[in-house]
Amino acid sequence: MDNLTHSFFAATIGQTGLKKKSGLGMAALVIGANIPDIDATCTLWGTQSLAMRRGLTHGPLGLLILPLLVTGLLLLLDRWQTRRGTRPVDRLPVHKGWLLALSYIGTLTHPLLDWMNSYGVRLLEPFSSRWFYGDVLFIIDLVLWILLIGGYFWSRRAEKRSTGNWRRRGGVIVASACAYILVNGAITGAAEAQGYRLLHDHHFDAQEVVANPVPLAFWKRHMLWRTRDGAYGQYAYDPLSSGGDAPVLRRDRYTGMDNPALPAMIARDRDAQAFLFWSRLPLAQMQPDGTLILRDQRFLNAAAVSSFTVTIPPPRHP
Repeated sequence: MDNLTHSFFAATIGQTGLKKKSGLGMAALVIGANIPDIDATCTLWGTQSLAMRRGLTHGPLGLLILPLLVTGLLLLLDRWQTRRGTRPVDRLPVHKGWLLALSYIGTLTHPLLDWMNSYGVRLLEPFSSRWFYGDVLFIIDLVLWILLIGGYFWSRRAEKRSTGNWRRRGGVIVASACAYILVNGAITGAAEAQGYRLLHDHHFDAQEVVANPVPLAFWKRHMLWRTRDGAYGQYAYDPLSSGGDAPVLRRDRYTGMDNPALPAMIARDRDAQAFLFWSRLPLAQMQPDGTLILRDQRFLNAAAVSSFTVTIPPPRHP
């Protein structure tokens, strides 16, 4: 998910009262919720960064070590401010145990939210490079933004004015966000079940069906399907639709991944190797001049198509 969602999800958890367990408690939650994304610096490597992101810092070792780093830095900050006489007078005493616990809570929310979308996250790296996908939320979910940001300030307002139970308000928002996520999970499950039924009805040997969340219309899914003989396609799923004919699936497009020329071309291109390591639904198109274009079916309609496309020129002949 985007870092705004990560930050406000952690902040609303803090508004349940957890932030009061220790001085700098809210900082521990919010920084922890974002620190796994320190691997974003690898985007300097361009396409090859696809094989670096959402891996080590999102796996068991990263989730074990990063909260220790957050806690250590916050303790140093508190001591530094104390020595300089700049420590805020209204800051609660720092409780090392709770500060560490809050750092862990914040950090653990990060891979959980990242798992919710279809981009993928390697939850077991470095012990396994398997990608995990929840297909529950679009990477930027406007409804979740409104719920979390609005809810956070709703709770903060009550806290500042002492006009209501701000802890209860924080709990209501966290529970509402979780309920929203569960509803989206149910929609995805129903959409994928329908997809497999459709493939079966068309006598297709299903390999994979992906219910890809779409922006804004959270109840809709962009359905992507594949068969074991290399056919692929897409259709729209809308549980609120008034009905009509079921999608007609045709086996008239093929992924091209069985092209015998692919292994040799990919072996000499690091961008292609990184792309295929990351790609969930790869497509290969050989051009008339021998140029190979690799794409991912999930992002064929993405605005930044170039970020999810690799072009391999034809081999040079002496």
